Amino acid sequence: MAQHHNQTAQTLAVTANRLLDGEVVYFTAGGSWSEHFGDAAVVHNKDDGEALLQKAMPSVEALEIIGPYLFEVRELGDGAAPVSVRENIRMKGPTVRLDLGKQAERPRV
Repeated sequence: MAQHHNQTAQTLAVTANRLLDGEVVYFTAGGSWSEHFGDAAVVHNKDDGEALLQKAMPSVEALEIIGPYLFEVRELGDGAAPVSVRENIRMKGPTVRLDLGKQAERPRV
């Protein structure tokens, strides 16, 4: 399984790609997948992270998503944000044109 987080990280979320269209998706506390990082379930220790990842695994077997993995997030005053550059790019979309991808969408309310 892919490893995309610091082994000492404590604040984690789960991401994958949707098989239907390749879109980056995030596992939510309700057990569904969302295209928006703000909907992601965030846990605060490695054991809870592994448990969250295991809850996401049936979606692989159901051919809904591919390649789920944990990644490190940072708590902010108004939510959380990915720590790595890689996950920030996955969250926002292409870096070559800001009028494409999620960064081109209107802010969510």
